Amino acid sequence: MMQILSEYTVSISELKKNPSSLIEQSHGSAIAVLNHNKPTAYLVPADTYEKMMELLSDIKLSRTVTERLKDTTEAIEVDFADL
Repeated sequence: MMQILSEYTVSISELKKNPSSLIEQSHGSAIAVLNHNKPTAYLVPADTYEKMMELLSDIKLSRTVTERLKDTTEAIEVDFADL
């Protein structure tokens, strides 16, 4: 059994009728698009997608910072007053 990672679902047939209305009704949540009752895609409003990309970018940056903090061989000592 496949897990559906969305509160809202729609069949491809329903999606074809009025996609804009469906996006509006979802209030920013993802919509699972089903084909033969199996999720084949997720429809995500643009604002939600942009927020997801920002979060992913933040996670990537956080991992980079964490890795760089482990390697102190290239660290440069700086006096706080000089900043």
